[in-house]
Parts: sequence; structure tokens; C-alpha cells
Amino acid sequence: MALESLRDLYVEELKDLYNAENQLLKALPRMTKAASSEELKAAFTEHLDVTQKQVERLDQIFTELGVSPKGKKCKAMEGLIEEGKEVMQEDGDPSVIDAALIASAQRVEHYEMAGYGCVRTFATLLGYEDAAALLQETLDEEGEADKKLTELAETVINVEAEEAEEDEAEDEEEADGEDEGEEMEAEEEEPAPEAKTAEKAQLKKPAKK
Repeated sequence: MALESLRDLYVEELKDLYNAENQLLKALPRMTKAASSEELKAAFTEHLDVTQKQVERLDQIFTELGVSPKGKKCKAMEGLIEEGKEVMQEDGDPSVIDAALIASAQRVEHYEMAGYGCVRTFATLLGYEDAAALLQETLDEEGEADKKLTELAETVINVEAEEAEEDEAEDEEEADGEDEGEEMEAEEEEPAPEAKTAEKAQLKKPAKK
């Protein structure tokens, strides 16, 4: 589609967001399943419901425009979700994986906030006041979701991830200490070089008649 006017750009950006939201609807259940923290699971589940409502708002806007919402693939969201899949496939401490999932989710939120901020402004400039109000509602929801994720990261997930890292470091130190103890015991049991020489000399000394 040629971008001959601001309305053309507005429609194209809306289509991009519509596809992005539908991709996210499929990804959020997988992210919920991959999360270990109950608080994080609840946050993802809640955002799934919110995302469905956001898609419905977009449907309403497209109906008023008399335009189909389909026909465009959001490559940016596709890439962000692919990165999230890589996180879900990693092995590691559950709390660290949760922290990585939050990072992935916040990248998504920031991308969506940027997109909705633009289309809200376009709607206002074009005089689509009802659409602008709907888009602002979604923008507020995205900001709230990002805030909740930040709170989770600061109060629960990242703290647990740090503790897991400290525990791992302590385990390594204990293992190193055990290895050093075993080496010291082996050195104590092993006769000194002088003692070995004396033992050999004693063996070679002829017996008295």
C-alpha cells in the first residue's frame, strides 16, 4: 500500500499492531507455562485477557474506518517473540529464567507503547476522537502492565535470581574447599622425600652376623 496520506500511514500502523497483538495472544500462554513464579504466571494470565480486549478495540476502530485489519505481518513482534522462545528453551535456575522472561515481556510492552502512542497521535490529528480515546485506553494498559513487570522484577524475581547466583557461588566455594582438604590430607599421608631416602637406605643396609 502506498503511503500517500497520514490516513494511509495510520491504517498501516494499526494493521501492524493488530497482527502484533494476535501474535502475542498465541505467545502469552507459552510464557505463562514457562514461568515458575506464581506472581509472574498471574501477570501473564491477566495480560492475556487485557490483550484480547485490546484486539477487540482495534476491531472496532477498523469497522469504523471500513477497512480490513488483516494483510500485514508485524516482523518486529515476530522477532521479539522468537527471542522469548529462546529464553523458554534455556536450562537453568527457575528464578533466573523468570527474570529473563520479564525482560522479554518488557521489550514487548515498550514496543507496543511506542506503536500505540504513534497511532493515538495520528488519530487525534485526523480527527478520529473516538478512536484516539480507545487507543489511549490501550496505551494506559500497556504502561500499567510494564509497571507491574518492573515491580515483580525489583521485589521478587531478580532478588531470587541473585540469591540463586549466591547459592551457586557458595556451592562452588564449598566444593573447592573440599578439594583443597583432600589434597592436604594426601600430602600429609605421603612421606617426605627425606623419609623415603632413609627408608631405602635402611632396606639396603646388610644384616649383622
